[in-house]
Amino acid sequence: MERRFKKSVLKNGIRVVSEFHPESRAVAMGIWVDVGTRDEPIKQIGISHLLEHMVFKGTKTRTSYQIARSLEALGGELNAFTSRENTCYHALVLKDHWGEALDILTDLVSNMKFSKKDFIREKSVILQEIAMAEESPEDYVYDHFFERCFGHHPLGRSILGSLETVTHIKMGEVYAHYKKTYQGSNLIISAAGNIDHEELVRKAEQLLANKKKSNPTKRNLKPRWKSERWVKEKETEQIHFLIGMPFPHFESPDRFAGVILNTVLGGGMTSRLYQSIRERKGLAYATYSMMNSFIDTGVMNFYAGVEPDKIEQLAELVAHEFRKIKKQGLKKSEIENYKTQVVGSLLLGADDVDNRMNSIAINEFIFEKYRSPESIVSEVQAVTSDDLHEFIDKWIRPEKIAGVLMGPALSQKENWWKSWEFT
Repeated sequence: MERRFKKSVLKNGIRVVSEFHPESRAVAMGIWVDVGTRDEPIKQIGISHLLEHMVFKGTKTRTSYQIARSLEALGGELNAFTSRENTCYHALVLKDHWGEALDILTDLVSNMKFSKKDFIREKSVILQEIAMAEESPEDYVYDHFFERCFGHHPLGRSILGSLETVTHIKMGEVYAHYKKTYQGSNLIISAAGNIDHEELVRKAEQLLANKKKSNPTKRNLKPRWKSERWVKEKETEQIHFLIGMPFPHFESPDRFAGVILNTVLGGGMTSRLYQSIRERKGLAYATYSMMNSFIDTGVMNFYAGVEPDKIEQLAELVAHEFRKIKKQGLKKSEIENYKTQVVGSLLLGADDVDNRMNSIAINEFIFEKYRSPESIVSEVQAVTSDDLHEFIDKWIRPEKIAGVLMGPALSQKENWWKSWEFT
């Protein structure tokens, strides 16, 4: 499929990146803000997520209903998300409607306006969201894990914030956060699909002329990893087993070896841990590994939910698979099979304009350049058997494993959990 990437920088520092897909009927577009949970003051944890919610309560020209109806009436989609490092407002529309999408998105990031009543109501909604997350053990165990393994570093904070911090955030603080961070070099407009770059730039210049120049977000220091194990007593039907270890950050030359190894361990139905735990033993319904990369660190997690009387059996199976991969390595044929799986996933994703919109924005934030799907595929294919075994020796280290057991009646398992090893 033909693709053409272009990049422009507006006078106020806003970057515009686009990838032209002439055969697509759609355009995916996002306005990205280089601010997330790790950039928040300790007394304002959750303010980026709260701000993301408040933006949809209204602007100087549209009510909340008009915002919601604007693209929905055209068959399109409008949404947003906050991560630990970014906030994104995004839309998916037919190619003839990209102008309307940009108009809405720029309105959201430039002209927010809401009432005290809206503010109180939406804070109540988020407090319910926090309570719901605590009632979802799989979500809650991840929040607890990040909080403990990154200690007091902001990267370990919950994206939603806490009941205490969200309750005490003031309207003025939300507006100040908006005016300070939604400016200049902190903003990227990303678009993929059947769209003309020059037209996109002209319209963006008109709609965002009021934005000020600003310096990029200054990030706090890299977090220190705490390789400890904890138990979290919670009345749940299952025990939730979550372990993790440091893994490569976005710019690390080891990252794609990490992607392949994650796929081997728990990245699909044919992965070693999935086959061992679910298919052969039937111990868990939900079981998988996940790789999270950030600007300066990374984490590989493995999760499974299991009945309380089967936790030791589960943990031993996990230890067995890690021992095996650490001591025996991987066959060349197995490595090639999993590389093919990763490459196939990348190329299928390259035909999805929503996926490409995300990818070109993240690459601009991290690398400040374009990385085509083909170049990334080449990096994956360049990973050799020796590379992967060097990666295993370097990164799969028992002394670095952190973990959480969450569930009922765990006090008697604390000593066992602390002494659990796969060496």
